[in-house]
Amino acid sequence: MKNLSNKQLNFVVVLRVVVGWHFLYEGLSKLFTPGWSSAEFLFLSNWWFAPFYHWIAETPTVLAVADFLNVWGLILIGLALFIGLFERVAVISGVALLIMYYFANPPFVGNDFGVQTEGNYLIVNKNMIEVFALLIFWVIPTSKYIGIDKFISRKKEPKIMPLVNKTDRTENEPKTEPTAKESEHLKRRELLKGLATIPVLGVFGVALYRQRKWDSWEDKNLVDAKTSASTKSFNSVALKQLKQKIPTTTVAGHEYSRLILGGNLLSGWAHSRDLLYVSQLVKAYHNKDRIFSTLLLAEKCGINTLLTNPVLCSLITEYWKRGIGDIQFISDCAGLDYDDKGAHASQFDVFLDRIKLAIDSGAAACYIQGETADYYLQNGKRDDLEKAMQYVTDRNVSLGIGAHRIETIQTCVENGYNPDFWMKTLHDHNYWSARHPEWHDNMYCFKPSETIKYMESLPQPWIAFKVMAAGAIQPKEAFNYAFQNGADFICAGMYDFQMVEDVNIVNDILMGGVKRKRPWIV
Repeated sequence: MKNLSNKQLNFVVVLRVVVGWHFLYEGLSKLFTPGWSSAEFLFLSNWWFAPFYHWIAETPTVLAVADFLNVWGLILIGLALFIGLFERVAVISGVALLIMYYFANPPFVGNDFGVQTEGNYLIVNKNMIEVFALLIFWVIPTSKYIGIDKFISRKKEPKIMPLVNKTDRTENEPKTEPTAKESEHLKRRELLKGLATIPVLGVFGVALYRQRKWDSWEDKNLVDAKTSASTKSFNSVALKQLKQKIPTTTVAGHEYSRLILGGNLLSGWAHSRDLLYVSQLVKAYHNKDRIFSTLLLAEKCGINTLLTNPVLCSLITEYWKRGIGDIQFISDCAGLDYDDKGAHASQFDVFLDRIKLAIDSGAAACYIQGETADYYLQNGKRDDLEKAMQYVTDRNVSLGIGAHRIETIQTCVENGYNPDFWMKTLHDHNYWSARHPEWHDNMYCFKPSETIKYMESLPQPWIAFKVMAAGAIQPKEAFNYAFQNGADFICAGMYDFQMVEDVNIVNDILMGGVKRKRPWIV
């Protein structure tokens, strides 16, 4: 190997210190962050090794070991590179750690969901770049020239020595032994050279202190900036509060969780009443990554089913194809639009197209949306409704019928309809806006007592929806009311930051033994 000049060698040492600085700060920042865990990063893995990374995240003891090794590995590797101690051990350990990071979420085409980055990457990212930077230190072990290793390994000369200028000594110049004073000067000089990076470590300490002081001020004065749900794409911290996953049961050959995720919020539909900005806010919040992270969080909580309309079919297909998760969906098939006067209008061809899109996109089940069933039966369109239901059953897809009004369910039973499940709204009227004499997007179950009594007699499973009256009733009260009064499943729209709490509420209700008159159908 050719010798390096002082300038070249010093530059490699600076690179070593810079990489060490990054490792050390990454480790310390995780150490100082309460509740930090690698679970979020591991859960987002969706490449070949995803099952392995998910297993780590989902196994508490293994995750604890992984977090410990992660934090202290970064700290010790960074410190070793900084001061030039056991450099080659640090290099191998750092390369191994970075390779683990890289293959958890490699920057390949279509594999970028949820991974927070400073910019845009394609195959090459900062983890790969730092791997090659570390390998430079393997080839050029600078710590034997500037670092603590210089004093540990005195028996071996450093493999890299600065170039000696040929003009500094002539061939015929006699070699003389240094005097005691000169030897002492050389030793001191060598000592200072070996410890040259220590002052930079002091600079690091000062910078770290100032950063911690700033973080402390933010915690005290800008709490919302730290806790906002929008700061992360996947809330693994909340997932730690999960008591257990939601239980499941089978309907018409499909396994459904007792709590089903409602899709209105994800598709941007909010019952905002007279708060005109809410729908726009919901749409802005639920970008594609937010939708994906919400679905993934639901699956981690045991919610295996989403109820949505065909507008989300393309996103669900992408979610599946990218290997993020495999949540199934029930499609609400709506056959209504609104005319210029705001009244319901029916376009049957459009209705069938929406059903076809849902089935072609892999819907586990299709159900006739509540307002659609209400409208078709109230307006003498029974034949069209039956054609739509026949279209679903002919394709061996599970069929459900929904309704906001109990009269619709009664008419369906009288007509001999036998769906695989019912979708019926259920909530009480113990909230202030329910007492308004006119309906203004504030009530969805108009006769709860009659609904409860009639649904007791039906042999098919019942999925209750709008149980919180679109946000007017607290989840604990709403969920308990629905299960006690006969619902076999409940469908609830939830933001990601509400999900773990809602799942825990449902589990507490189910595990506590629900007192109900209607037996569990499934």
